[in-house]
Amino acid sequence: MKRTALFCYLLFMFFVFVIPAGAAEEEKSQGPHDILVVSGTILNAQSKPVKEVEVNFYVNGAKVQLEEEVITSKAGRYEAELLLPPGTLPGAKVEIEADKPAYKSSGHILLEDVVQEKTDAEGNVNYLAHYNLTLMRAITPGFWIATFVLIAVYALIALELMHRTLAAFLGAALLLFITYTAGTFNDDYVILSFEDAIHAIDMNVIFLLMAMMMIVGILKKTGVFQWTAYKAYQMAKGNVYALSCILMVITAVSSAFLDNVTTMLLIIPVTVEIALTLKINPIAFLMPEVFASNVGGTATLIGDPPNIMIGSYAKLSFVDFVQNLTAICAIGLVFSLVYFIFLYKKDYLKAQVGDVQKMIDHLREEYRITNKTLLTQGSIIMGIVILLFIAHGALHMEPSIAAMIGAAVLMAMSRVDIVEMIEHEIEWPTLIFFIMLFMVVAGAEETGLIQVIAEWVKDMSQGSLVTAIVMILWVSAIASALIDNIPFTATMLPIVGYLTVVIPGAEHGILWWALALGACLGGNGTMIGASANVVTVGMAERAGYNISFMKYMKIAAFPTLITIILCTFWLLVVEI
Repeated sequence: MKRTALFCYLLFMFFVFVIPAGAAEEEKSQGPHDILVVSGTILNAQSKPVKEVEVNFYVNGAKVQLEEEVITSKAGRYEAELLLPPGTLPGAKVEIEADKPAYKSSGHILLEDVVQEKTDAEGNVNYLAHYNLTLMRAITPGFWIATFVLIAVYALIALELMHRTLAAFLGAALLLFITYTAGTFNDDYVILSFEDAIHAIDMNVIFLLMAMMMIVGILKKTGVFQWTAYKAYQMAKGNVYALSCILMVITAVSSAFLDNVTTMLLIIPVTVEIALTLKINPIAFLMPEVFASNVGGTATLIGDPPNIMIGSYAKLSFVDFVQNLTAICAIGLVFSLVYFIFLYKKDYLKAQVGDVQKMIDHLREEYRITNKTLLTQGSIIMGIVILLFIAHGALHMEPSIAAMIGAAVLMAMSRVDIVEMIEHEIEWPTLIFFIMLFMVVAGAEETGLIQVIAEWVKDMSQGSLVTAIVMILWVSAIASALIDNIPFTATMLPIVGYLTVVIPGAEHGILWWALALGACLGGNGTMIGASANVVTVGMAERAGYNISFMKYMKIAAFPTLITIILCTFWLLVVEI
């Protein structure tokens, strides 16, 4: 019985797999044939590769049946082998067609350059053809849904109708749900696939935030932040205005050499301690600091993610950024110091300073280092992490890796309870907000909204260097205040690269500085415009001090506008 069953099973496998495979191989080996190999790359209007495009071929109007679908890779490349009856080529009309949701179909495009390569031993005549094509975006229902969801998420956050994390979560879930329901029956409703959503999450940002939260959480146990609060107050000698300026300058300089998110993670606990000591609202210090963080981070290659992307794409060095951006960033910082001192003058006047020397003595006694061994370990690890941040470009290493190894080693050395650390020190609502916001922005990018904005800049410049500078600077600033500046910068890179070549006078790279200033400084405008802003709002909320969307924008919109105006004059007067 068992042998009979085994024989039947083997017979079944033979008929299902062996015979069809052999028949297919026999059909392929039956010759001679005309074998046409077609390859190429499919790009969008911004010259970026388009992945997952379905490519079909037609010979004399009839669709060629291939063994496997031809789909473009992540690099936008495709390759297909067409097995045709002998004598078909070179006289036949061979056409290519490319289709993808959210893009216009290419239609049937004639392959004109079909080249005969050789005739092999079996008599097959081999031909080659290479064709690159550009797909244009289509305004589909998915485009309008993604646009509506993006606006709705920001509106829910701005009007405080729900928590920002829930708003982003709801938006991301809605995009995915529509894609896998309505999009299953109609490609026009495809917005964002699950794979693209996962790919859109910048895990470098997530891991960097998480690891730095852990490092800061361990260092808090040493009392170093309280001690720093005392030293800052001692340097200011009781002058709250000077204290605010000192904190802003420290934040700006630190952000130029660290990423601004890490800087805010380190400076916020210190700031809260200082404010509570002076009996004033910490927001009066936090808002000037986060503004200074974004201004300082703009000055160098490693200070802000858009600068890292621009430097890599345009082959710009650390020195290039310092030479071209440090001066205008310093001017912007001076303006910021003056503006925020006047803005929070009433808050600073309420500070309970009293006897300065007595307060310094009290702070010295109250805020001591509680664990010198742990502080020594943490300082060494933090110093190594900072060095790795500075050298990460040369090491081809993501900044998050430096933070992760630092956090892991420090956790092992300090023997801190990791469960307690994960539960109490990591800002999970902030991390989830980042994850979901990446997905919502990816939906807008996949359906073409961000590309529409970028293409508009290209068309409006019309070959004028001055127009191109102003457009790139201001559009980047406005867009970066509303959406994450990283995907927008990625979209703008080929546009700026093209304009740098074709516009007279732009070959010296001034358009790159316009993009850097707009993308980095524009993020100051709203609480979701830059990663540092989101972190600051989240940590302030955890400390019991809420900063609403509208409140943030009311405080930051005017100085953001002025700094962009200053950048405009700088680029047009000094850089040109």
